Amino acid sequence: MTTLQTVRLNGADREVAAGSTLRDLVSDLTGHVLRDDGSRVDGGRLGVAAALGGAVVPRSRWAVCTVADGDEVEIVTAVQGG
Repeated sequence: MTTLQTVRLNGADREVAAGSTLRDLVSDLTGHVLRDDGSRVDGGRLGVAAALGGAVVPRSRWAVCTVADGDEVEIVTAVQGG
């Protein structure tokens, strides 16, 4: 049985598996499979930034940055507009 914890993701509570990483959350949110360095497996551009507790986490650290119960996570995507 998977133990769940609640994190605040982009302002809304979300249940995630204990031990989840920022890479896991970004992958879930974007629907893209990611390498340990945070790049897309298919080679496409991601255009995403992630912050934990208000601090931006470099993409190269997403795979080792675990989230804990009650953590605040922001995942933002770049959009082009005019």
